[in-house]
Parts: sequence; C-alpha cells; structure tokens
Amino acid sequence: MKVNSYYTYQKSKNTRNTMFQFLKKLLFGKGPDLKPLLHERKALILDVRTVPEFRMGHAKGSVNIPLQELGQRMGELKKKNVPIVACCRTGARSGTATRMLRAAGMEVYNGGSWQNVARHL
Repeated sequence: MKVNSYYTYQKSKNTRNTMFQFLKKLLFGKGPDLKPLLHERKALILDVRTVPEFRMGHAKGSVNIPLQELGQRMGELKKKNVPIVACCRTGARSGTATRMLRAAGMEVYNGGSWQNVARHL
C-alpha cells in the first residue's frame, strides 16, 4: 500500500513537471538555438550568478559578472562587440540580465541555466 502511494505521488509530481514545462514553452517560447550562437557566431557566455555559485561549477569559457555588478560593468561587454548568451542557475537572473543588456543596445539571449548552456558547447 505504501509503495503504491509513493508511486502515485511520483507520477503526480512528474505530471506537474511536464505541465510546467509545457506552459513555460507556451508562454515564453522555446528559447534561442544556442549551438549556432556559441559555435558559429562565437557568442560570449555571461554567467550572472554570484562568485561562490560560479566557483561551484560553470559552463566552459564563461565570464562571471554577478547580476548585482552588471550595471557598472556593461561597458566591458559592449567593447567585446559579440552576441551574449546569459545564464545563471535557473534562468531567472539571466532573464533580468538579458533585459538590462538589450535595453543598453546589446544583442543578448537568455540561455537559461548554466547546465543548459554547457550542453550546447
């Protein structure tokens, strides 16, 4: 009986996760195709997590500028004159960074989590 309850709970949890992913894609779109951005256009990977988070793991070749410092360091990114793929832990902070950098006139894409970006390298 307990095993059946656990199975029902897991099945319900998986259904909720699947529905969440479906709604996320429906409302916010699929997201950018990262492979051509990273490989052909040589986009800069910008990780906007804190320094301790970045040290625990990051996409190879990424640059760490915490979201709290981004406003003061935008000039560094503008000088590079390349597309930017922003990432973080879940995609929320990178979404904020994407809006900030686009408002400053840069070509930026929200890559979501740093693990998602790393999969496309």
